[in-house]
Order: sequence, then structure tokens, then C-alpha cells
Amino acid sequence: MARYFDVHPQNPQPRSIGQIVELLRGDAVIAYPTDSCYALGTRMDNHGGADRIRDIRALRSDHHFTLVCADFAQLGHFVHVSNSAFRAVKNATPGQYTFILPATKEVPRRLAHPKKKTVGVRIPSHPVVRALLQELGEPILSSTLILPDSDEPMTDGWLIKEELDHQLDAVVDSGDCGTEPTTVVDYSSGVPEVIRVGGGDPSRFE
Repeated sequence: MARYFDVHPQNPQPRSIGQIVELLRGDAVIAYPTDSCYALGTRMDNHGGADRIRDIRALRSDHHFTLVCADFAQLGHFVHVSNSAFRAVKNATPGQYTFILPATKEVPRRLAHPKKKTVGVRIPSHPVVRALLQELGEPILSSTLILPDSDEPMTDGWLIKEELDHQLDAVVDSGDCGTEPTTVVDYSSGVPEVIRVGGGDPSRFE
């Protein structure tokens, strides 16, 4: 059964954050809120956790996961940001954007696109995620919590627990965080290409 954490959306309780991070360090798979929908997350190096997320969402083996990072400095360890992209990406974070950029050697090969060698990265603004990332000290490997038989992400923490109780290790409930996913910008060629319009204003990249 998944552990259930009721965490304040603006002032997350340090004790709860510490307990959730300990579960992540023990290779847990969690559901947690972001500034763009609930997401499924695990440690970047947790190979089994990534497979569990694929199973929950019925994803293909080449699914593009996202590395959710604490700040721009951490993001820079895992992707190459060209001079042309630097200012635009930095000015748009934290926020409702996912950027596809060339992966560095710090990213396990299995997580990068098999041909392009790219990976998705984002820096969220949600206080709960930011507290988790600060305590964990590394990115959270994530995917939006959309079940195979649905077109919309799940939005209610307690319903997530009821639906996925035996497939998750923890559910972090901080209330409704919306159904609009991130805007995805592919910067892998050095020129921005908006490939999905979501919560972030795409006009700055068009």
C-alpha cells in the first residue's frame, strides 16, 4: 500500500518532506504535485523505478522521461545549453516549461533519446517539489500522471492513492495543481521549436 502524505502546498512540512525523500532514496516510486499536473517520480538511477512508471502508464521503452531539477545550476550538469539557448531557458525557469536538450554524460544512456541523445529537463515553481528537490540533492525522474485509459492527468491526491495504491510507494497530496501540462520546447538543434503548448507562454520561443 502507498503511504499518503498530506503536505501544505505553500509551506510544506519539513518532517513530511524528509520522510518522502527517504522513500525516494530507497528507490520508491511516488506521485507528487507540480506546477503542471501531478507526476510520477523516482530517483534518476532507479532503473526498476523507471520500468514501474512505464508499466503504470503503459509507455513504450523509448518514452522520453523528464529530469525535474532544483535550479539552473543543477540542470546544467545534465544537459548542454548552447549560448543561444542559455538566456531564454534561464529566463523561463522556474516555470511551466520542459526543455529538450542534448544530454551530458551524467545522464544514464537508457534515459536519453536513443538516436538524438537528448533528454527533457524542467525546473518547477511548486513549493512542494522544490522542497523535495532541495532535500534530495538530485533530479527526480518524472512523467506526467496520465493513465492509459485517460486523456487527462489525475488531479486528486486521494483518488490517486485509491487508483494506484498497490503500484506506488507514496502519494504526496497538496491539493489540486491543474490539468495543463508543461509547454515543451525542443532546443536540441540550437533553435527553439515548440512541440507542445501547455501552461508556459509559448510566444517567447516562437
